Amino acid sequence: MAAGNSAALLSCQGVSKYYGAMAAVRALSFDVRAGEIVGIGGPNGAGKTTLFDVIAGLQPADAGSILFNGEHVITASPQELCHRGLARVFQSVAAFDSMTLRENVVIGAAYGHRLRLMPPLVFDRGTLARADRALEAVGLRERAEVPIRNLPILDRKLAMFASALATEPLLLLLDEPVGGLNPSEIDRVMKVVRSLSGRGLTIVLIEHVMRFMVQLCARIIIMQHGEKIYEGSPEGMVRDPTVVSVYLGDATARRLSQLVAAS
Repeated sequence: MAAGNSAALLSCQGVSKYYGAMAAVRALSFDVRAGEIVGIGGPNGAGKTTLFDVIAGLQPADAGSILFNGEHVITASPQELCHRGLARVFQSVAAFDSMTLRENVVIGAAYGHRLRLMPPLVFDRGTLARADRALEAVGLRERAEVPIRNLPILDRKLAMFASALATEPLLLLLDEPVGGLNPSEIDRVMKVVRSLSGRGLTIVLIEHVMRFMVQLCARIIIMQHGEKIYEGSPEGMVRDPTVVSVYLGDATARRLSQLVAAS
């Protein structure tokens, strides 16, 4: 088994996850360099979210190795990974609805940044500052005191971004960040992701909205039945006969080709 690329921020080598006889992820290998935005696509059931579960420590891998920031982390817990700098935003929007937007993000800043044996009676200035910087980064600073239950779906999604950013991650995993959003809302999330990348944050995202992916990612991985069937540029993806056959379809591939050419 290859040890992985120690120069990569994230290196997955031969990673597999089985549920009985079914391989949800099978012998998957890829590296993510610091500062990259890498996209992961594929049909429903391809193993994309299971892969994220394994990387983030929610599910144990059955084989392979994972290096994060030069350290083997395949047995690390989600809490340990978060404190080491790996943050994840889930597809579903979840929050403490009785609390304000800022209070929700402060929770991420307090517990995602370091281990706390006891809940604090008050939050220190550093925690509050991390929360405020995260809200500023996603464009929600002016809505900080709004009860989160009163926010529209886009702002609730961005609030989850902010909670993850408040942990000060090196790597951000985004699971379908624009699912359920309209085109203008998708464009706003795209602007936020570009801004975060411009600040040096490394991002790996899963998405079915392919225009979002091809406009953001220099490198795309396509999965099917737990295996990698493509890794490369958006230009190569829309021309790849296997990807077009099993995932994109001819019409979508033509539209994406025009979009990539215009970018």
